[in-house]
Amino acid sequence: MNSSWRQALAVILLALSVAAPAGLFVTAARAADEASAGEPLQRFPRTTATVRTAHGTHAFRAWVANTQERRSQGLMYLRQLDADQAMYFPLGPPQWASFWMKNTYVSLDLLFIAADGRIVNIAERATPLSLEPIPASAPVVAVLEVVAGTAARLGIAPGDRVVLARPGH
Repeated sequence: MNSSWRQALAVILLALSVAAPAGLFVTAARAADEASAGEPLQRFPRTTATVRTAHGTHAFRAWVANTQERRSQGLMYLRQLDADQAMYFPLGPPQWASFWMKNTYVSLDLLFIAADGRIVNIAERATPLSLEPIPASAPVVAVLEVVAGTAARLGIAPGDRVVLARPGH
């Protein structure tokens, strides 16, 4: 290859490296992950989860993660969650549960729910994308995830109750 071709190639490579945004490759990788993100949330069953507090009653439009695949997916890859939206995870018989925020871009409050519907503990403002376990403080039958800050804003506290419009989910 003669020197003029080498110089031309070097200029082209330099131009491409300058023109390509640094996040291009990360964005492409994220798009590939999101393409395999699982079932669209629109196909999840829906319910209304109502939290009864000392300060009032607060209703959330909740997707129901009622299968193992849906529980594994949860709110992964979601970029925004409205104040009245939630994800409800029925877990079955009372059990020690632990969640994480893998591939979850929205910070969440996690409400851990006992068999009687009482909230046993709340993990507030979970760190997006964290693999750190977020445990229940007692055996639970369900978890309700809401946008971060909701528990503090609405005065939701351990001992408050969660009631589903359709408890069979």
